[in-house]
Amino acid sequence: MSKYSKEDIFRIVEEEDVEFIRLQFTDIFGMLKNVAITSSQLKKALDNRCMFDGSSIEGFVRIEESDMYLYPDLDTFEIFPWRPQQGKVARLMCDVYRPNKTPFEGDPRYVLRSVLKEAADMGFVFNAGPECEFFIFQTDEEGRPTTETHEMAGYFDVAPIDQGENVRRDIVLNLEDMGFMIEASHHEMAPGQHEIDFEYAEGLVTADNVMTFKMAVKAIAKRHGLHATFMPKPKAGVNGSGMHLNMSLSDLNGKNLFEDEADPLGLSQLAYQFMAGILCHMKEMTILTNPLVNSYKRLVPGYDAPIYIAWSAKANRSPLIRIPSSRGESTRIELRCPDPSVNPYLALAACLAAGLDGIKKGMVPPDSVDTNIYTMAPEEVLARGISRLPETLGEAIEEFKSSEFMKEVLGEHIYTKYLEAKEAEWRMFRAYVTDWETKEYLYKY
Repeated sequence: MSKYSKEDIFRIVEEEDVEFIRLQFTDIFGMLKNVAITSSQLKKALDNRCMFDGSSIEGFVRIEESDMYLYPDLDTFEIFPWRPQQGKVARLMCDVYRPNKTPFEGDPRYVLRSVLKEAADMGFVFNAGPECEFFIFQTDEEGRPTTETHEMAGYFDVAPIDQGENVRRDIVLNLEDMGFMIEASHHEMAPGQHEIDFEYAEGLVTADNVMTFKMAVKAIAKRHGLHATFMPKPKAGVNGSGMHLNMSLSDLNGKNLFEDEADPLGLSQLAYQFMAGILCHMKEMTILTNPLVNSYKRLVPGYDAPIYIAWSAKANRSPLIRIPSSRGESTRIELRCPDPSVNPYLALAACLAAGLDGIKKGMVPPDSVDTNIYTMAPEEVLARGISRLPETLGEAIEEFKSSEFMKEVLGEHIYTKYLEAKEAEWRMFRAYVTDWETKEYLYKY
């Protein structure tokens, strides 16, 4: 059932003195874009008649076929509480369509919608909840971001040690004004690092929420004269930022299908099959859950990030997938490798498609690994058949490049454009001379 009708939005815009509306969409790399209109153009927008130049958006279309239309999703209408209270600013998340009124296959929202429809056709609703970490740093005299922070707080510290508490509280209050249900917020492991968790929701809502969350965090940090970043590993020697994904399936009446009281671990056969599908396809979709060169600086031993493709229901955080202890309607699996630089539409689409493939093929996961894999001898890891995630973007590209499954999930357009861009990114990185190299080699050779 829809949250808003067109008439509801017209009424709210008038009553709340909304002057500007941002029509937002996301490119294939997870960058939020928008076309801003005044309230006088709202009817045109809600009638799906707002056009933009798709050739100007990286990964979209060629200049010869540049006309694209934005179709607002009425249920995503929200007013930005941190903007002026006279002449307010609101937003609508949009789907991208071609002039012939067909969905544009290069729209990440369309990809997720397609996989969600496949799940619905099988009788499933996909639910997800992210645990999104980020850093807040100081800016320099000209307002440019740095990687410096005055505070030295750690996990769950409180003020005055946690000097980011006021900013975090401001973020939470603004998000709640936009309808978010915030479950928890706290200081994370590294100085300047924070986490805010928001409520589990249906897959498309969750992806939209991630994009809104990142925009709000950055905007409110800037209002405090600070810079928020979702870069996975902005500083060496400390933990990077993750975005663990909690996932489950329910039936069309809302019953959690991952629960089974008769199972020793409380998991249904469906849950095991879904998990097996993700484990099976993990290497080829790592480029979507960890999309940057920098993502793989986080995925190294010693920094609380998983590198082994395994699962556990115990209090063991070394495997890729963890089964949190909550059962009943809270039964879920937690994928621990994603980071907050993801395009949430593509990452969730890949996870869901992999899980559904596990169900369709009746896959069985390997035995759980209930001890710390980091402390295992290499020969034991090998003997137990535990493989690793790709260690670099280059390795992730090779896994993705040979994957017919990912091509089918993403479609030819996004698969090809994404691969081309990531290969170019990897080439540029390999050609770049870093500060570490000059410090290490310049005076020796």
